[in-house]
Amino acid sequence: MKNMRRRKIVSSVALNVVIAVLAMLWLVPVFWLVVSSFRAEQGAYTSYLWPKSFTFGNYVRLFTDRKLFDFPRWFGNTMLVAGCSCAITTILVLMVAYVYSRLRFPSRKFLIMSIIAIYHFMKAVSLDQTLLALILVYSGGAALNYYIAKGYFDTIPRSLDEAAILDGATNSTIFWKIILPNA
Repeated sequence: MKNMRRRKIVSSVALNVVIAVLAMLWLVPVFWLVVSSFRAEQGAYTSYLWPKSFTFGNYVRLFTDRKLFDFPRWFGNTMLVAGCSCAITTILVLMVAYVYSRLRFPSRKFLIMSIIAIYHFMKAVSLDQTLLALILVYSGGAALNYYIAKGYFDTIPRSLDEAAILDGATNSTIFWKIILPNA
């Protein structure tokens, strides 16, 4: 009994040491990157590790000097794509999960997406190399996460659907006014 307890403690300590070492391996480059971003010296490479002086000027220049990089526009594009993709994906995931959870239809088991076909479609309608194409592809690809929401919808009692149908509700009404508020 003592041997087993000792082994358990040793393995726990060893695991924690490994996790701590891995955390340090991950955190040191992040720390170095943050410290370097405040470095007042010119250039990306210096022969010393710790900066001799610090400044916020790098960040001011990043957002104001558009001669070399148009960072505010890049940042705005990223926020636009992320926001639109998030909203569209949330709506798609919830609707697809509801359909797969509650409705039965013949091709329900077959869900196939082809990235090549999507690219050729985008190119055919002149949407390749655009932010709209990026939003659509991100949203469509992320919509496959419906399976997580479907599992949750499966836990909501079907008696709610049946009661709503008896009261004359459509599938759309059941989704928007009963299932989503309960979820």
